[in-house]
Amino acid sequence: MRQSKPGHTLPAAAKIAFIGSHSVRKTNAVHSFAGAVGRSGRSVEVGREVIRFNPLGLNEGASPEAQLWVIMAQIQQELELRNRAEVLVTDRAVIDNFAYFLRVTDGKDPFHVRPLIMRWCQTYDLFVRLLPDVPLRVDGVRSVNNRFRDEIETILNTIVPKFVPDQRLLTIRASDVTEEFDWGAMVERLVGPPDPGTVAPKPVTLFPTLWD
Repeated sequence: MRQSKPGHTLPAAAKIAFIGSHSVRKTNAVHSFAGAVGRSGRSVEVGREVIRFNPLGLNEGASPEAQLWVIMAQIQQELELRNRAEVLVTDRAVIDNFAYFLRVTDGKDPFHVRPLIMRWCQTYDLFVRLLPDVPLRVDGVRSVNNRFRDEIETILNTIVPKFVPDQRLLTIRASDVTEEFDWGAMVERLVGPPDPGTVAPKPVTLFPTLWD
């Protein structure tokens, strides 16, 4: 667990991000993992997927400005939630949002955000990348274009090794995210085993943020 930062009365949360392209069960994994953290006796906060609140557009037709908004909103949300609980679980991170940014900019960096992405990736204690071995699902928000998802995965294959150290990356198949999946080992990797004695489960909290 991280130590308190200067000027803060509470320690920054241990932060885990579930990353990947769209329709790979990230949101299901986020809430299942957060529930496991709560059952281990730690307080836990969940960060939502900010793309759903983007006023500038999303999916294949998103502009560079729209994807820049997403990156900035991701960072802002994480800053708002960093001291609310012992563990912060985020639905996406700056790295996968950066993949969508690079797609619409043809690999260029017109706003010079690459150094920020590199630095912000160091604030996560653990990344969990979900691989797309499940079909795209219609949810009324995200694209169901297989080529679009494949393009994002190709970019992720290139940038994740450059921005995320191997020791802070886990990879699981999207199809493994089921009710039977055991999240306990992942919880212990992030925050260690629970304290000896009776563990009092804690609820998953959703504090109001800019998006509420």
